[in-house]
Amino acid sequence: MQRRILPLLIAAIFCNHAYADDDTVIPQVEVTAAHLKNARIDLSPNVGTTIYSIDKHMVDQLGQGDNTPFNEVLLRLPGVSQDSKGSGSIHVRDDHGNVQYRVNGVQLPESISGFGQSIDTRFVESTDFITGALPAQFGLRTSGIVDIQTKEGQPKNGGRIGVLVGSHDHVEPSAEFFGTEGAFNYYLSGSYVTNKLGIENPLPTTTALHDRTNQTKSFGTLSYFVDDNTRLGLMFGTYNGRFQIPNNPNQEPAYTIAGTPDSSQLDERQRELNRFLVLSLQKSVGDLNYQVSAFHQKSELHYTPDAVGDLAYNGVASDTLRSNTANGLQFDASYKLNDTHTLRTGVAYTRQTSHSDNSVGVFDLNDDGTRASTTPRTIIDNSSKTGKLSSIYLQDEWHIGAPLTINYGVRFDKVSAFVDEQQWSPRVNVAYQVAKGTALHAGYSRYFTPPPQELAAQSSIDKYAGTSNAPEVPVSDNVKSERTHYFDVGISHQLSDSLTVTADAYYKKIRNMLDEGQFGQALILSPFNYDRGYAKGLELSGVYNQKNWGAFLNVTTQKAEGTNITSGQSLFGPDELAYIANHYIHVDHDQTVTLSGGAHYHWGDSQISGDFLYGSGLRMTPDDAAPNSGHLPHYTTVNLALTHTWKATPVGTVEGRLALINAFDKSYLLRDGSGVGVGAPQYGERRSLYAGISTSF
Repeated sequence: MQRRILPLLIAAIFCNHAYADDDTVIPQVEVTAAHLKNARIDLSPNVGTTIYSIDKHMVDQLGQGDNTPFNEVLLRLPGVSQDSKGSGSIHVRDDHGNVQYRVNGVQLPESISGFGQSIDTRFVESTDFITGALPAQFGLRTSGIVDIQTKEGQPKNGGRIGVLVGSHDHVEPSAEFFGTEGAFNYYLSGSYVTNKLGIENPLPTTTALHDRTNQTKSFGTLSYFVDDNTRLGLMFGTYNGRFQIPNNPNQEPAYTIAGTPDSSQLDERQRELNRFLVLSLQKSVGDLNYQVSAFHQKSELHYTPDAVGDLAYNGVASDTLRSNTANGLQFDASYKLNDTHTLRTGVAYTRQTSHSDNSVGVFDLNDDGTRASTTPRTIIDNSSKTGKLSSIYLQDEWHIGAPLTINYGVRFDKVSAFVDEQQWSPRVNVAYQVAKGTALHAGYSRYFTPPPQELAAQSSIDKYAGTSNAPEVPVSDNVKSERTHYFDVGISHQLSDSLTVTADAYYKKIRNMLDEGQFGQALILSPFNYDRGYAKGLELSGVYNQKNWGAFLNVTTQKAEGTNITSGQSLFGPDELAYIANHYIHVDHDQTVTLSGGAHYHWGDSQISGDFLYGSGLRMTPDDAAPNSGHLPHYTTVNLALTHTWKATPVGTVEGRLALINAFDKSYLLRDGSGVGVGAPQYGERRSLYAGISTSF
């Protein structure tokens, strides 16, 4: 049985009304799969962790429904703050990234950072978002675990077709198909989106310049039940995204070049590809449950510069291609030894090969910094690396007595890539049921977080000596693995049948603190280390639910700082490095206060809902001030949605939707282009109107 010590079921916020008779819902398979689905859950203990659950009912309350980008769904959870919408960036408990995505129990390899998201919200049946002091089963990426269970086939074959249109020339058709044939079942989905707001606008205007995007996504899961206790599964997904880089007019060129375009007319582009394939065997034999999976993942990102414009405005025009291929195995098992102890163990192995190919246009410079020639030359800077990740864990869920459970264990992780490092990581979590409706938990976890290999390619900085791309600091040490002591304590209390409140506090003491930044025109993140750092925070949450309406509110306050940059030094200026070497500074993604909340009201076949996000502002560097010592202005955005369902029509069950995003047209900055590792200004989406219609059959 899965134990949830802080059972904040976000789905219950929005709906206590019945959806069982609504044909628009695609339920999970109910024949032969029930026992196996329980077995899958039993592979993942959550004793002493903080869990927030999302299902389709919650997604239905969001403005764009299941067309909502998945990162924006996660923004409605405590401890999650937003960054660039286009890149799908979120920050969990003041970490830059460090989020682990698991689909049907399999940890997906990471893709190269970019604008798109491989996870399409419409294929998600439910999600457990797990934070806190994690048990030994979870490693490598640990700020938050996004554990997704996908939709599957059902006995009645059918599907759903829909389209969402709206502001910024937004057009998004989508389709889902599902069914069961004997022991075989399937679920397939696909979507296409095009609009003129692919990446955040660098200006506070409603419309961005040169910001068209085209994206396609597909996903499928196929299952074959050998018997009631054995399932074979095949899962696959693809993503293909093309983006124009938005322009910022009225910029002054750094170099004079014949034919230099106005900065509003630049033509920079980026393409992103990602695909994955997973083959799994799931088996239950008495008290033993296990799953073994083999996976393949390929991602690629290609930045194409404006050959003349990038040289004129930046002194460098880099045609950059990054690719990463990962193959591996994952095995997880649980065994119920007796009524008191449940043992769990697992191993994982990943082998990945990363390529970084760069064709870089530069100017040669004199010693005084002036151009030695008006003719640029091209430097070829290619590199590759094959790396390996290995992990093993063992843990015991010990039910000491009715109110007290301890989950303790240890894991071992080893990375061999740009660095060769390893660590044994002990974990212990305690859960105590104080009274009916009241639960306490506390935990300690030692974490080991390798740098993302696909981003950590080290350029040959010596090649650029004496050119317009020469770094001010001619040193670039390899990025190291982060090592963390993590402490967490929390409480959940049900004040009444309708109201549940939770509180959770954490502290992280960090060595080789990982961070990432955008350095240069290509929107590719580069990792680096602070020698030491810490993060701490407090999360408060409340859920109120009645028959026809409900509401939720999340409040997070946090702080994260680091000192002394010890890798990737060539990415920074000498004055910046010198200051940080002797001072703690806020990390660029540190936001002091984040709030999210929402409410809905349901009557008949109609529903009205709204939600809001508040941020006190990410960090920025004021003129002549310490790095990241200031923060951007606070902002609040409000989204509204109205839906109605028409049942039993000649074309099936039809759902209509109207959504108003940023209803009060708040102009707000996510980034202003200053700060450590911040590449360009980014404004949030202005007021937008969307309309959607779908039919289920």
